[in-house]
Amino acid sequence: MNKREFITLVGGAAASWPLAARAQQPALPVIGFLNAGAAGPLRRHIAAFQAGLKEAGYVEGQNVAIEYRFAEGQYDRMPALATDLVRRQVAVMFTTANDGVHAAKQATATIPIVFGIGGDPVALGFVASLNRPGGNVTGIHFFTQGLQAKRLGLLHEMVPTARSIAVLINPNYSPAQTQLRDAQGAAARLDLQLLVLRANTESDFAGVFAELARQRAGALLVSASPFFNSRREQLVVLAARHAVPAIYEWREFAEAGGLMSYGTSLVDAYHQGGVYCGRILKGEKPADLPVVQSTKFEFVINLSTAKALGIEVPPTLSARADEVIE
Repeated sequence: MNKREFITLVGGAAASWPLAARAQQPALPVIGFLNAGAAGPLRRHIAAFQAGLKEAGYVEGQNVAIEYRFAEGQYDRMPALATDLVRRQVAVMFTTANDGVHAAKQATATIPIVFGIGGDPVALGFVASLNRPGGNVTGIHFFTQGLQAKRLGLLHEMVPTARSIAVLINPNYSPAQTQLRDAQGAAARLDLQLLVLRANTESDFAGVFAELARQRAGALLVSASPFFNSRREQLVVLAARHAVPAIYEWREFAEAGGLMSYGTSLVDAYHQGGVYCGRILKGEKPADLPVVQSTKFEFVINLSTAKALGIEVPPTLSARADEVIE
């Protein structure tokens, strides 16, 4: 072999080494991100989830991959989406809404599941206890249940002349009946008439607001629902168009132009979900990770919307608000 042939042989082998090394590198662990809502309105929450992962030492695209699945408010799609993530052999699954947890649990009994839900995870049968969840499930409980009465009371303080208040529920959302009972109980205590409106598709909204106007409801309580959250801009626009004061669950509604919101911080819950997924990737077991209970509540008032509706915000309410949007 002459010198030129030797150099060519060695050079060719050297060029192949990085390729071989890359081929031998293990694949990145994959997180399955299963959500009942839509991707667009969740940008801030996804960023918070990624920030939580980074806090735990994981950066998407560098040492972890994320497979995103969104049901777009169609809860019947959740089982198929969860099964698809299991087939993808994800290392851990993060999901929200009761329907997401049910779907994930039905799809796998071995892959760790981290949830973010508003209902009581013990009462729902997702975990054995808050401190020792057991099994392959743990997560964040951010308290959407039991807040209907609080929201109705805040709405009544904002619009005390409204004797008839509408409540919008999503009948396809599993906590809907509990939400309705809570609202009915609060309305009875406040001596208010309650008009019950239902919507589970975007096409229902026009009829809902037409009925609200026909019944002359003086205000609107929009119940918690991932579907409503994914359509928050449409709901806020319709409320403004019909000049109806409304209170919502998440601060993002008030930021989008809704009158008021009261609820826990979803951004905080998603951040904690990212932290837990990272800890599980490092080897911790969901059975040993206690359920985190969110204690950060946010009451937000949009002053510009109040002015547009001709409402003078009571000083007692503005003083209690965590934020007043000018």
